[in-house]
Amino acid sequence: MASIAQDIKSPAGAGRLAYNSRRHINERIIEWLLLAAALVAVATTLGIVFILVKESLSFFAVVPLWDFLTDDQWTPLFSDPHFGIVVLLSGTLTSSLIALTVAIPLGTVIAIYLSEFASERVREIWKPVLELLAGIPTIIYGYFALFFLTPILQQFIPGLPGFNLLSAGLMMGIMIVPYISSISEDAMRAVPMALREGSYSMGATRLQTALRVVVPAAFSGIAAAYILGISRAVGETMIVAVAAGMQPNLTMNPTEPAATITAYIVQVAKGDLPHGSVGYQTIFAAGLTLFLVTLVFNLAGFWLKRRFREVY
Repeated sequence: MASIAQDIKSPAGAGRLAYNSRRHINERIIEWLLLAAALVAVATTLGIVFILVKESLSFFAVVPLWDFLTDDQWTPLFSDPHFGIVVLLSGTLTSSLIALTVAIPLGTVIAIYLSEFASERVREIWKPVLELLAGIPTIIYGYFALFFLTPILQQFIPGLPGFNLLSAGLMMGIMIVPYISSISEDAMRAVPMALREGSYSMGATRLQTALRVVVPAAFSGIAAAYILGISRAVGETMIVAVAAGMQPNLTMNPTEPAATITAYIVQVAKGDLPHGSVGYQTIFAAGLTLFLVTLVFNLAGFWLKRRFREVY
Protein backbone atom coordinates (compact mmCIF):
# COMPACT_ATOMS: atom_id res chain seq x y z
CA MET A 1 0.00 0.00 0.00
CA ALA A 2 2.81 2.35 0.81
CA SER A 3 4.42 1.69 -2.55
CA ILE A 4 1.13 2.45 -4.33
CA ALA A 5 0.75 5.69 -2.42
CA GLN A 6 4.31 6.65 -3.26
CA ASP A 7 3.69 5.81 -6.93
CA ILE A 8 0.64 8.06 -6.99
CA LYS A 9 2.54 10.90 -5.36
CA SER A 10 5.39 10.56 -7.85
CA PRO A 11 5.43 12.91 -10.88
CA ALA A 12 4.78 10.01 -13.28
CA GLY A 13 1.78 8.79 -11.28
CA ALA A 14 0.32 12.27 -11.03
CA GLY A 15 0.74 12.68 -14.77
CA ARG A 16 -1.14 9.45 -15.45
CA LEU A 17 -3.98 10.52 -13.18
CA ALA A 18 -4.19 13.89 -14.91
CA TYR A 19 -4.20 12.17 -18.33
CA ASN A 20 -6.95 9.76 -17.27
CA SER A 21 -8.98 12.65 -15.87
CA ARG A 22 -8.66 14.64 -19.11
CA ARG A 23 -9.56 11.58 -21.16
CA HIS A 24 -12.66 11.00 -19.03
CA ILE A 25 -13.71 14.64 -19.48
CA ASN A 26 -13.14 14.44 -23.24
CA GLU A 27 -15.21 11.26 -23.48
CA ARG A 28 -18.05 12.89 -21.55
CA ILE A 29 -17.94 15.91 -23.85
CA ILE A 30 -18.14 13.64 -26.90
CA GLU A 31 -21.06 11.75 -25.36
CA TRP A 32 -22.93 14.98 -24.72
CA LEU A 33 -22.26 16.18 -28.29
CA LEU A 34 -23.57 12.92 -29.73
CA LEU A 35 -26.63 13.11 -27.47
CA ALA A 36 -27.24 16.70 -28.59
CA ALA A 37 -27.02 15.66 -32.25
CA ALA A 38 -29.54 12.86 -31.65
CA LEU A 39 -31.88 15.22 -29.80
CA VAL A 40 -31.73 17.70 -32.69
CA ALA A 41 -32.94 14.98 -35.06
CA VAL A 42 -35.72 13.94 -32.68
CA ALA A 43 -36.75 17.54 -32.02
CA THR A 44 -36.88 18.27 -35.75
CA THR A 45 -39.13 15.26 -36.35
CA LEU A 46 -41.41 16.21 -33.47
CA GLY A 47 -41.56 19.78 -34.76
CA ILE A 48 -42.60 18.62 -38.22
CA VAL A 49 -45.29 16.37 -36.76
CA PHE A 50 -46.53 19.18 -34.50
CA ILE A 51 -46.89 21.64 -37.38
CA LEU A 52 -48.60 19.08 -39.63
CA VAL A 53 -51.08 18.08 -36.93
CA LYS A 54 -51.76 21.64 -35.81
CA GLU A 55 -52.47 22.98 -39.30
CA SER A 56 -54.39 19.85 -40.27
CA LEU A 57 -56.71 20.24 -37.28
CA SER A 58 -57.51 23.76 -38.49
CA PHE A 59 -58.23 22.32 -41.93
CA PHE A 60 -60.46 19.55 -40.59
CA ALA A 61 -62.38 22.09 -38.53
CA VAL A 62 -63.69 23.37 -41.88
CA VAL A 63 -63.62 20.24 -44.04
CA PRO A 64 -65.11 17.05 -42.54
CA LEU A 65 -62.67 14.16 -42.28
CA TRP A 66 -65.17 11.83 -43.96
CA ASP A 67 -65.37 14.06 -47.04
CA PHE A 68 -61.58 14.27 -47.10
CA LEU A 69 -61.31 10.47 -47.18
CA THR A 70 -64.24 9.60 -49.46
CA ASP A 71 -64.76 12.44 -51.95
CA ASP A 72 -63.74 11.40 -55.48
CA GLN A 73 -62.73 14.91 -56.59
CA TRP A 74 -59.79 17.13 -55.63
CA THR A 75 -60.51 20.74 -56.61
CA PRO A 76 -59.62 22.81 -53.52
CA LEU A 77 -58.82 25.92 -55.57
CA PHE A 78 -62.10 26.01 -57.55
CA SER A 79 -65.20 28.03 -56.69
CA ASP A 80 -66.90 24.74 -55.82
CA PRO A 81 -64.12 23.10 -53.81
CA HIS A 82 -63.77 19.36 -53.25
CA PHE A 83 -61.18 17.80 -50.98
CA GLY A 84 -60.95 14.10 -51.84
CA ILE A 85 -57.42 13.02 -50.96
CA VAL A 86 -58.03 9.64 -52.63
CA VAL A 87 -57.50 11.41 -55.98
CA LEU A 88 -53.93 12.34 -55.06
CA LEU A 89 -53.34 8.99 -53.37
CA SER A 90 -54.25 7.15 -56.56
CA GLY A 91 -51.61 9.06 -58.53
CA THR A 92 -49.03 8.62 -55.77
CA LEU A 93 -49.57 4.87 -55.42
CA THR A 94 -49.74 4.24 -59.18
CA SER A 95 -46.48 6.02 -59.93
CA SER A 96 -44.82 4.36 -56.92
CA LEU A 97 -45.94 0.87 -57.97
CA ILE A 98 -44.55 1.41 -61.47
CA ALA A 99 -41.27 2.63 -60.00
CA LEU A 100 -40.97 -0.34 -57.65
CA THR A 101 -41.81 -2.78 -60.44
CA VAL A 102 -38.67 -1.52 -62.16
CA ALA A 103 -36.40 -0.80 -59.19
CA ILE A 104 -36.84 -3.87 -56.98
CA PRO A 105 -36.05 -6.60 -59.55
CA LEU A 106 -33.32 -4.59 -61.27
CA GLY A 107 -31.74 -3.40 -58.03
CA THR A 108 -31.79 -6.90 -56.54
CA VAL A 109 -30.21 -8.50 -59.62
CA ILE A 110 -27.47 -5.85 -59.68
CA ALA A 111 -26.82 -6.41 -55.97
CA ILE A 112 -26.54 -10.18 -56.43
CA TYR A 113 -24.14 -9.75 -59.34
CA LEU A 114 -21.90 -7.26 -57.54
CA SER A 115 -21.85 -9.30 -54.35
CA GLU A 116 -21.50 -12.85 -55.66
CA PHE A 117 -20.26 -12.81 -59.25
CA ALA A 118 -18.37 -9.60 -60.04
CA SER A 119 -14.62 -9.42 -59.58
CA GLU A 120 -13.17 -6.98 -57.09
CA ARG A 121 -12.09 -4.65 -59.90
CA VAL A 122 -15.53 -4.63 -61.51
CA ARG A 123 -17.16 -3.97 -58.14
CA GLU A 124 -14.83 -1.08 -57.38
CA ILE A 125 -15.73 0.53 -60.72
CA TRP A 126 -19.47 -0.05 -61.01
CA LYS A 127 -20.64 0.43 -57.44
CA PRO A 128 -19.41 4.07 -57.30
CA VAL A 129 -20.98 4.62 -60.73
CA LEU A 130 -24.33 3.40 -59.42
CA GLU A 131 -24.06 5.51 -56.30
CA LEU A 132 -23.22 8.50 -58.48
CA LEU A 133 -26.62 8.14 -60.15
CA ALA A 134 -28.24 8.79 -56.77
CA GLY A 135 -26.62 12.24 -56.74
CA ILE A 136 -28.24 13.43 -59.97
CA PRO A 137 -30.87 16.14 -59.27
CA THR A 138 -34.37 14.76 -59.68
CA ILE A 139 -35.41 17.69 -61.87
CA ILE A 140 -33.01 16.34 -64.50
CA TYR A 141 -34.69 12.93 -64.28
CA GLY A 142 -38.04 14.68 -64.73
CA TYR A 143 -37.09 16.50 -67.91
CA PHE A 144 -35.34 13.37 -69.20
CA ALA A 145 -38.62 11.48 -68.73
CA LEU A 146 -40.63 14.24 -70.42
CA PHE A 147 -38.44 14.87 -73.47
CA PHE A 148 -36.72 11.50 -73.99
CA LEU A 149 -38.62 8.63 -72.38
CA THR A 150 -42.14 9.80 -73.23
CA PRO A 151 -41.47 10.13 -77.01
CA ILE A 152 -40.03 6.58 -76.99
CA LEU A 153 -43.10 5.24 -75.19
CA GLN A 154 -45.36 7.05 -77.66
CA GLN A 155 -43.82 4.94 -80.43
CA PHE A 156 -45.13 1.80 -78.71
CA ILE A 157 -48.32 3.21 -77.17
CA PRO A 158 -50.18 5.32 -79.76
CA GLY A 159 -52.20 8.09 -78.22
CA LEU A 160 -50.09 8.28 -75.08
CA PRO A 161 -50.35 11.87 -73.81
CA GLY A 162 -47.23 13.95 -73.25
CA PHE A 163 -47.86 13.91 -69.49
CA ASN A 164 -48.48 10.47 -68.03
CA LEU A 165 -47.82 8.39 -64.93
CA LEU A 166 -46.06 5.62 -66.87
CA SER A 167 -43.13 7.75 -67.96
CA ALA A 168 -42.81 9.33 -64.52
CA GLY A 169 -42.98 5.96 -62.76
CA LEU A 170 -40.39 4.33 -65.01
CA MET A 171 -37.96 7.19 -64.48
CA MET A 172 -38.55 7.08 -60.73
CA GLY A 173 -37.70 3.38 -60.84
CA ILE A 174 -34.40 4.08 -62.59
CA MET A 175 -33.64 6.74 -59.99
CA ILE A 176 -34.34 4.35 -57.08
CA VAL A 177 -32.18 1.49 -58.42
CA PRO A 178 -28.91 2.79 -56.87
CA TYR A 179 -30.50 2.98 -53.40
CA ILE A 180 -31.79 -0.60 -53.51
CA SER A 181 -28.75 -2.13 -55.20
CA SER A 182 -26.19 -0.44 -52.93
CA ILE A 183 -27.87 -1.28 -49.61
CA SER A 184 -28.77 -4.81 -50.73
CA GLU A 185 -25.20 -5.46 -51.88
CA ASP A 186 -23.86 -4.28 -48.53
CA ALA A 187 -26.26 -6.65 -46.75
CA MET A 188 -25.19 -9.59 -48.92
CA ARG A 189 -21.50 -8.85 -48.43
CA ALA A 190 -22.09 -8.96 -44.67
CA VAL A 191 -23.21 -12.60 -44.86
CA PRO A 192 -20.43 -14.78 -43.35
CA MET A 193 -18.29 -16.60 -45.88
CA ALA A 194 -18.77 -19.81 -43.88
CA LEU A 195 -22.35 -20.02 -45.13
CA ARG A 196 -21.18 -19.83 -48.74
CA GLU A 197 -18.44 -22.39 -48.17
CA GLY A 198 -20.91 -24.75 -46.53
CA SER A 199 -23.20 -24.44 -49.54
CA TYR A 200 -20.34 -25.06 -51.97
CA SER A 201 -19.25 -28.12 -49.98
CA MET A 202 -22.73 -29.58 -50.48
CA GLY A 203 -22.33 -29.26 -54.26
CA ALA A 204 -24.36 -26.09 -54.82
CA THR A 205 -23.45 -23.76 -57.66
CA ARG A 206 -22.70 -20.06 -57.20
CA LEU A 207 -26.18 -19.15 -58.44
CA GLN A 208 -27.87 -21.63 -56.11
CA THR A 209 -25.77 -20.37 -53.20
CA ALA A 210 -26.63 -16.76 -54.01
CA LEU A 211 -30.37 -17.36 -54.30
CA ARG A 212 -30.89 -20.00 -51.61
CA VAL A 213 -28.31 -19.07 -49.00
CA VAL A 214 -27.04 -15.50 -49.33
CA VAL A 215 -30.31 -13.75 -50.20
CA PRO A 216 -32.33 -15.39 -47.37
CA ALA A 217 -29.53 -14.72 -44.88
CA ALA A 218 -29.36 -11.06 -45.92
CA PHE A 219 -33.08 -10.53 -46.31
CA SER A 220 -33.42 -8.23 -43.30
CA GLY A 221 -31.02 -5.77 -44.98
CA ILE A 222 -32.61 -6.31 -48.38
CA ALA A 223 -36.04 -5.59 -46.89
CA ALA A 224 -34.66 -2.36 -45.44
CA ALA A 225 -33.46 -1.42 -48.95
CA TYR A 226 -36.92 -2.12 -50.36
CA ILE A 227 -38.60 0.01 -47.71
CA LEU A 228 -36.18 2.84 -48.39
CA GLY A 229 -37.01 2.55 -52.09
CA ILE A 230 -40.74 2.62 -51.35
CA SER A 231 -40.39 5.69 -49.14
CA ARG A 232 -38.24 7.37 -51.79
CA ALA A 233 -40.83 6.66 -54.48
CA VAL A 234 -43.80 7.83 -52.41
CA GLY A 235 -42.01 11.06 -51.49
CA GLU A 236 -40.64 11.89 -54.93
CA THR A 237 -41.64 15.36 -56.12
CA MET A 238 -39.94 16.81 -59.17
CA ILE A 239 -40.17 13.82 -61.53
CA VAL A 240 -43.93 13.51 -61.13
CA ALA A 241 -44.38 17.29 -61.10
CA VAL A 242 -42.63 17.57 -64.49
CA ALA A 243 -43.60 14.34 -66.26
CA ALA A 244 -46.99 13.31 -64.81
CA GLY A 245 -48.90 16.52 -65.55
CA MET A 246 -50.20 17.62 -62.11
CA GLN A 247 -53.81 17.01 -63.19
CA PRO A 248 -55.83 15.61 -60.26
CA ASN A 249 -57.54 12.60 -61.83
CA LEU A 250 -58.91 9.64 -59.91
CA THR A 251 -57.28 6.92 -61.98
CA MET A 252 -55.00 3.94 -61.69
CA ASN A 253 -54.34 3.95 -65.45
CA PRO A 254 -50.62 4.66 -65.93
CA THR A 255 -51.16 6.02 -69.44
CA GLU A 256 -53.13 9.00 -68.15
CA PRO A 257 -51.90 12.22 -66.54
CA ALA A 258 -52.44 12.59 -62.81
CA ALA A 259 -51.26 14.48 -59.75
CA THR A 260 -49.51 13.12 -56.69
CA ILE A 261 -49.50 14.46 -53.14
CA THR A 262 -46.01 15.89 -53.43
CA ALA A 263 -46.73 17.51 -56.80
CA TYR A 264 -49.80 19.23 -55.37
CA ILE A 265 -47.82 20.53 -52.39
CA VAL A 266 -45.30 22.04 -54.80
CA GLN A 267 -48.10 23.60 -56.83
CA VAL A 268 -49.74 25.28 -53.84
CA ALA A 269 -46.57 26.20 -51.96
CA LYS A 270 -45.58 28.72 -54.64
CA GLY A 271 -47.15 31.47 -52.53
CA ASP A 272 -50.24 32.30 -54.58
CA LEU A 273 -52.64 31.53 -51.72
CA PRO A 274 -52.84 33.55 -48.49
CA HIS A 275 -51.61 31.89 -45.33
CA GLY A 276 -54.40 30.57 -43.14
CA SER A 277 -56.86 30.02 -45.97
CA VAL A 278 -58.47 26.60 -46.44
CA GLY A 279 -56.75 26.19 -49.79
CA TYR A 280 -53.37 26.81 -48.22
CA GLN A 281 -54.07 24.47 -45.30
CA THR A 282 -54.73 21.62 -47.73
CA ILE A 283 -50.97 21.18 -48.14
CA PHE A 284 -50.67 20.34 -44.44
CA ALA A 285 -53.52 17.82 -44.60
CA ALA A 286 -51.97 16.29 -47.70
CA GLY A 287 -48.54 16.32 -46.05
CA LEU A 288 -49.92 14.58 -42.97
CA THR A 289 -51.46 11.91 -45.19
CA LEU A 290 -48.13 11.40 -46.94
CA PHE A 291 -46.37 11.22 -43.57
CA LEU A 292 -48.76 8.51 -42.36
CA VAL A 293 -48.38 6.49 -45.57
CA THR A 294 -44.59 6.63 -45.27
CA LEU A 295 -44.81 5.73 -41.58
CA VAL A 296 -46.85 2.63 -42.40
CA PHE A 297 -44.23 1.47 -44.91
CA ASN A 298 -41.41 2.10 -42.44
CA LEU A 299 -43.20 0.18 -39.69
CA ALA A 300 -43.75 -2.69 -42.12
CA GLY A 301 -40.06 -2.65 -42.96
CA PHE A 302 -39.12 -2.62 -39.27
CA TRP A 303 -41.37 -5.63 -38.68
CA LEU A 304 -39.85 -7.50 -41.63
CA LYS A 305 -36.32 -6.80 -40.39
CA ARG A 306 -37.12 -8.12 -36.91
CA ARG A 307 -38.95 -11.18 -38.22
CA PHE A 308 -36.28 -12.34 -40.65
CA ARG A 309 -33.46 -11.45 -38.29
CA GLU A 310 -35.00 -13.84 -35.77
CA VAL A 311 -35.39 -16.58 -38.41
CA TYR A 312 -31.90 -16.35 -39.85
